[in-house]
Amino acid sequence: MGKPIVYGADYSVYVRIVRLVLTEKGIDYELVPVDVFAAEGIPAWYFRHHPFGRIPAFEHDGFRLFETNAIAKYIDEAFDGPSLQPAGLRVRATMNQILGMLDAYAYRSMVWDVAVERLEKEAPDEALIANGLSQASKALQTLSSLKAPGPWLLGDQLTLADLHAAPIIGYFVKVAEGQSLLAEFPTIQAWWERIAARASFARTEKTE
Repeated sequence: MGKPIVYGADYSVYVRIVRLVLTEKGIDYELVPVDVFAAEGIPAWYFRHHPFGRIPAFEHDGFRLFETNAIAKYIDEAFDGPSLQPAGLRVRATMNQILGMLDAYAYRSMVWDVAVERLEKEAPDEALIANGLSQASKALQTLSSLKAPGPWLLGDQLTLADLHAAPIIGYFVKVAEGQSLLAEFPTIQAWWERIAARASFARTEKTE
């Protein structure tokens, strides 16, 4: 099989999720830069890969995918390497529930409403940040309640749930409010320290 291609930017949380999955599987890949925030706009050619112009998109031997969860599951099932999806029906359902929860309730609040607002705005919207922290707290409480005993979110096996959550929380803790809130959830704090220490997390860090 040929080398898979990831289209996107290394600053993107969702591009990083896909890169983490590839790295944990031990798969060499090509990252084709696509900056959706570029002044000149999204390149016209990219809409053939993602009709909505979002990142990431993925290609493997002529097979194209968009949407991070679909890409991650394809990579896990198409390539050799450690399985990143649990075998048990219920634990796999819990994994999918965590993925959906992170996308629907954690990503926007943690990344955009708190971290980006604090880091990128000259005059941050404090009300937006406060609302984001409230939503982030509920997401962390939910993640804490769903976490199984063991080193990873679903127990002893590293799964797509861990690789999905890590870049989101990694962006959140770039700001002091994120660090303080995470510290209120010791099991998730310990998990975060564990996942952040993995070689794959360092290898997928944004380059300056």
